[in-house]
Amino acid sequence: MTMRKYFMCLIMALGLMVFIPPMQAASDDNSVDVIYQTSFSTDPHWITNNPSTNYWDPNLGMYHFSIEPSTGGYAYTDSNYDRGSFTFEYDINITELDDGATFRFGLTGNEMDPSKGPNVLSMFTNDKYGRIMWLHLVTPGNKLMEINSQSGDTLTSGPSAYSGPTVKYELNKPYHVTVNYDDDHKILSIKVNEKLTGKEIWGYFINTGESLSGMTRLFVGSKGDYGAMNVYALGYIDNVRLSIPVAVTPSPTRQLTSLTTVTTKNPTPKQTSSIPTPYPTTQKSPEPGILAISAVCMIGIWAILGRIRKN
Repeated sequence: MTMRKYFMCLIMALGLMVFIPPMQAASDDNSVDVIYQTSFSTDPHWITNNPSTNYWDPNLGMYHFSIEPSTGGYAYTDSNYDRGSFTFEYDINITELDDGATFRFGLTGNEMDPSKGPNVLSMFTNDKYGRIMWLHLVTPGNKLMEINSQSGDTLTSGPSAYSGPTVKYELNKPYHVTVNYDDDHKILSIKVNEKLTGKEIWGYFINTGESLSGMTRLFVGSKGDYGAMNVYALGYIDNVRLSIPVAVTPSPTRQLTSLTTVTTKNPTPKQTSSIPTPYPTTQKSPEPGILAISAVCMIGIWAILGRIRKN
């Protein structure tokens, strides 16, 4: 074989070994089930009662929202959520938020009323504390709980009251919002990161005290808000994603029967007892070493064939 052929064989074999880690990672990426997702690269066809202000912008590849109190405006889509743990996340860029206006986006029941359960809403407000962020919850049992990024806010007192430094958001700055619910521990949390740098600016949690369920829609709007009109929350939403943990299926077990001989002191016939001993059987992913060894063997075989042909 010529040096060129040896070199090409070596490149191919190394290529196999390079792709082993990605192949292994892909096989292990099964921890969540995405039940709703849109990047707004195409029209998501959200349902709205005001398509002139709430609409998909094909030029930006984002969803434009306009929220005005006392108008009952909304845009929503089915969440495909039933019950249990979930992670809800999205990107947001607020271009205008007047005094008294509120941006709301999250999971809700069919009524889409923030005062009626169940709902979990992330909120950006501009009121007496200025531009702060909120996590709003109304449980299926109609218990209202809220926390915000204002330090020592008396409206959110209690065991989950936020006591950290006051944090405010900025206009015309993109953020990534993540709302996570852990059903096992009954913990609802929020985290807000700067979209461009990834820096977390605020995060906190609520002890729900009961399991969450029945939130059939993803909703943005002012339905249930009866504040003064002619104030607006304007901006864009992008990269909406709702996921739930994948249910873990227990590995099957097999019963292994071992025979144990028990001998007594009396001259009686021997007794035996069958004791079933269970042990788990697990399925393993293909080991990366198998592919690596195969690649090395390929190199060796090609080298031997090359010597034979040369001789």
